Amino acid sequence: MTDETPDLPGGEPPRVDPEITVALAGLPDGFHHFGQVFQDEIRPALQAREGDRLAAVGKARQARYVGGAIGVVGVLVGLFVAKMPFVAFIAAIVGFGYVWWGSRDVTQLAKEAKTLLVTPVARQFELSFTADPGQVDAIHKHREIGLVPSWDRASYEDLVTGARKGVEFELFEAHLEERRQTTDSKGRSRTHWVTVFKGQCLRFEFDKTFYGRTLVTRDAGFFNRFGGGKGMQRASLEDPVFEKIFEVYTTDQVESRYLLTPDLMQKLVDMETTFHGGKLKCCFDGGDMFITVQGGNLFEPGTMFKRLDDPDRVRELLSDFAAVFDIIDSVVANRRAQDPRAGG
Repeated sequence: MTDETPDLPGGEPPRVDPEITVALAGLPDGFHHFGQVFQDEIRPALQAREGDRLAAVGKARQARYVGGAIGVVGVLVGLFVAKMPFVAFIAAIVGFGYVWWGSRDVTQLAKEAKTLLVTPVARQFELSFTADPGQVDAIHKHREIGLVPSWDRASYEDLVTGARKGVEFELFEAHLEERRQTTDSKGRSRTHWVTVFKGQCLRFEFDKTFYGRTLVTRDAGFFNRFGGGKGMQRASLEDPVFEKIFEVYTTDQVESRYLLTPDLMQKLVDMETTFHGGKLKCCFDGGDMFITVQGGNLFEPGTMFKRLDDPDRVRELLSDFAAVFDIIDSVVANRRAQDPRAGG
């Protein structure tokens, strides 16, 4: 059965392709309709670009073989036949350059496929998606509360903004670099850039202000003795399993226990796994919750060497959104159910 299955008698929508149903099985409540969305809206747009994908992949494969051959043969001839290392160097540059040229169409198509996937999914949740947002001001708050280090150069991509259960949020990827300078034995200085953070940043704006500041970091062993900042004390978690994973510092011991339930801590671990990242940190401050996850790269369409309309592409995307929503839902539920000071 394909997405071209005609409407059923009585005006009912066509049944969803079993391949899509299997790929999207197990998603949480609120996501079950995406099988129909993928079949009716997303898949046709992807299928319309399948010819472009085949052409781009064909070009990339040819360039890989030809460029690789040029590089290998040129290096061998330059080093062992002509005995001229410069010739080998030029051959390697030409070969790799040809491979790069051949892969440009694949790279461009991947960017376009991302938009074809993410935009309609975001629209279903009434969210906005911007692939190249430019400056994202929220990063300065992440630095202020200690979730990311200082930087000299920054770039951002894949900004998602919107609301969930009245909680405004934004999610974006940041690449922060620091300028460093070294001096050799002859006194010559050299400037280079070092990545100090690359990963996902999230900010959730809740309708009620938190009473204190609570910081959650990965267990840093010996470095735990340096604490979480001025006025913060180490807090204990309810679950000994998470006690071994995270270190928590807070200015409000009571509130930290209401916020950091085993359910929320598990969702933080799940988010780190879903985002394919590590070294998760989060902080409750003012009326906001901030999270950073190093590594990972969200909203990518996957390899262009399989058909574009493979439903697994949207499955991973939906899992990313589900992880974000789980955090919001858990914090909202914890405050309403457990903290008598938070009110209704």
